[in-house]
Amino acid sequence: MAPAADGKLTGLLAATFTPFTAQGEVNLSVIGPYVDYLTEKQGVKGIFVNGTTGESMSLSVAERKVLAEEWCLRAKGRMDSVIVHVGCMSLKDSQDLARHAVEIGADGIAVISPSFFKPKTAEALRQFLQEVARAAPSLPFYYYQIPSFTGVNVPVRDVIENIEELIPSFRGVKFSGSDLLDFGQCVSYSQPHWSVLYGVDEQLLAALAMGANGAVGSTYNYMGCYVNQLISAFETGDLVKARTIQFKIQEVLGYAIRLGFDVGVNKQLMTEVSGLFLGPPRLPVMPCPPAHAQLIIKKYHSIFV
Repeated sequence: MAPAADGKLTGLLAATFTPFTAQGEVNLSVIGPYVDYLTEKQGVKGIFVNGTTGESMSLSVAERKVLAEEWCLRAKGRMDSVIVHVGCMSLKDSQDLARHAVEIGADGIAVISPSFFKPKTAEALRQFLQEVARAAPSLPFYYYQIPSFTGVNVPVRDVIENIEELIPSFRGVKFSGSDLLDFGQCVSYSQPHWSVLYGVDEQLLAALAMGANGAVGSTYNYMGCYVNQLISAFETGDLVKARTIQFKIQEVLGYAIRLGFDVGVNKQLMTEVSGLFLGPPRLPVMPCPPAHAQLIIKKYHSIFV
């Protein structure tokens, strides 16, 4: 479902994990089988690489480049869309990664707000985004909002006000916050050629009801097939089925959150469900305790039989 005939992103994009060896080095050999798994087992045809799920802020610029290149290479002809996240704490690094995304044939770029020196206003954030977008004017540009990680709570609606005057390549938002007031105002303001993509997996149905064009999320790596059913049910007006699937997803994630759900746990779940060896997370994220992984997997299999 991504992209539509007019190039607009719709449907599901999996926020990919970064495969590491047991020693913690980037493991490119897993990416080909990973693409196969997403397309053949999960029915997911779009990916969002080097984002939060991919531990981008724990990667060097060089690592992010080789990963982005490999994802684009392996996804060519298999995936409809490869969106590369290029946001960094440094404007220069973000621009470098944006230019590289053009060179490797990415389908778009996304940028997170800097989170050490935080922009204090929408205008400061808009100027940062503009400077990154200028480095890759030919690529569709998406603002990636995730306040739970960045601590930047500037309303997205303020960020996108007349944004195409600053960024002609602007094509939408990855909205990974729980503020449905701000989200709804973004959808209401959204232009026909934009995509407003929701990023809180356990609340997707609410976002669809408010007009989300699609979703980007980590759990779509291993629950994408069920979420595709949720979206299809919603689109055909079968809200009972859509709610049933959403509640099942919430039951799994609610259980995982009570045990302690982070990137390390999430990565281990993908390993357990897919059979792909993704390796440990990179410090300071700690590996998932084996007992926790088994409990969550047991819950997962008890719900999605």
